[in-house]
Amino acid sequence: MLRVAVAQMEPKVDDVDANLLNVKKILKAAGEEGVDLLVLPELANSGYMFKSRDEALARSEAIPNGPFSTVLLEWSQEGRVVVAGICEIKEGNLYNSAAVFADGKHLATYHKIHLFDRENEWFLPGNEEPPVVDFKGHKIGVMVCFDWAFPEVARILALKGADIILHPANLVLPYCQNAMITRSIENRVFTATANRVGTERGVVFSGMSQITSPKGEVLLRLQEEKLRVAGVDLDLSLARDKKITKRNDVMDDRRPSIYGRLSRVT
Repeated sequence: MLRVAVAQMEPKVDDVDANLLNVKKILKAAGEEGVDLLVLPELANSGYMFKSRDEALARSEAIPNGPFSTVLLEWSQEGRVVVAGICEIKEGNLYNSAAVFADGKHLATYHKIHLFDRENEWFLPGNEEPPVVDFKGHKIGVMVCFDWAFPEVARILALKGADIILHPANLVLPYCQNAMITRSIENRVFTATANRVGTERGVVFSGMSQITSPKGEVLLRLQEEKLRVAGVDLDLSLARDKKITKRNDVMDDRRPSIYGRLSRVT
């Protein structure tokens, strides 16, 4: 069993010092609650509603050596894993990234491939598959926010063996959380969505961070609390049973030979 937790917070685009202070409070609370696996929201270090690329650049950091990354790396040293959304600068380019830290090591960085609304004005999209990393015999997949709208992302992670999909998010549309229930069912995986709260420059974020089961059960869902960490104990190995009925397996019953249209460029 692993204690899996989502952290709900309100990153501020105009106060990166406060963002760092708040994440330290969250990490302290998560440590006190015995959390093994923690997910933070998208762009947790920087806030979201940038006015310009220059503003995003001023709030970015390198992974894994930036101040926000360093704090996460240190927290993970006690046999824990944390995934967080980070505004990343790399080789002069900005990425909406999710970084994975475990056991005091930087395991992976994922560059969000499906950019939402004005994100294209600040960030380059990623061009690589979302990663799956190993942690204590479990396989952990990562996607970011708007990736929820593209079932191919969760399916790729499931095909790569993910037991759970960790999902840093800044959700604003009213049906995103319910869509993650579907991602769980169609792939028979756990999901953990950490969403931000609050209003930033006129945009309202929905909170309702949640954890779902391979059967689509909502095991935990927060409301509008701020700086809240909540978790559940999970047996992630349950996600390896892909049977949806006695005679149906969501992976074995696939018909890839007739799915060619899914990968065609139109």
